[in-house]
Amino acid sequence: MKRALCCLLLTVCLASALPARAALLSPESVYGLGEMKPRDSALRVKVGDMAPDFALPALGGATVRLSDYRGKKNVVLSFVPAAFTPVCSDQWPGYNLARPLFEKRDTVLLGITTDNLPSLHAWTLQMGGVWFPVLSDFWPHGRVAGAYGVLRGDGMAERALVVIDRKGVIRSIDVNDINQRPELGELIRRLDALR
Repeated sequence: MKRALCCLLLTVCLASALPARAALLSPESVYGLGEMKPRDSALRVKVGDMAPDFALPALGGATVRLSDYRGKKNVVLSFVPAAFTPVCSDQWPGYNLARPLFEKRDTVLLGITTDNLPSLHAWTLQMGGVWFPVLSDFWPHGRVAGAYGVLRGDGMAERALVVIDRKGVIRSIDVNDINQRPELGELIRRLDALR
């Protein structure tokens, strides 16, 4: 009961804190995409599949491989459409506040976009930084997003969350409406189901 109450309080705090966090970005630095087609891709993976492995460059110069976490951590892949856009600039900073929820569930978050590293560097710097690895799927453009079936026709990734367990098996896939921020509580429930 106490645990559920704490989770609820944190979720409420996140919901109220996110707009203020995103407001740190100056209005001139955020590019509004307007209302977009909610979903524009077809999944190439399904729950129960082994997650396709990948190696992508990360901010800071490292190369991150999904298989590095196999047998060690649960993984959430957070695909987002583009840097410097309003919803993405709300979503990722919110995960800073939720970091204890991921750590308590022995889970690492990997943020992935099809932006290049210089753009991701400038964007995350303006957002005050994020605790999780930020990976560029810029070149070959969208190869990882394409392997999972979340690459849109316009070259951006969908707003998708893929939960992968320690064995490397996909346990849930949530391709959200690109115009809306995913609900954190649902993601945490999916992580709890891994226990």
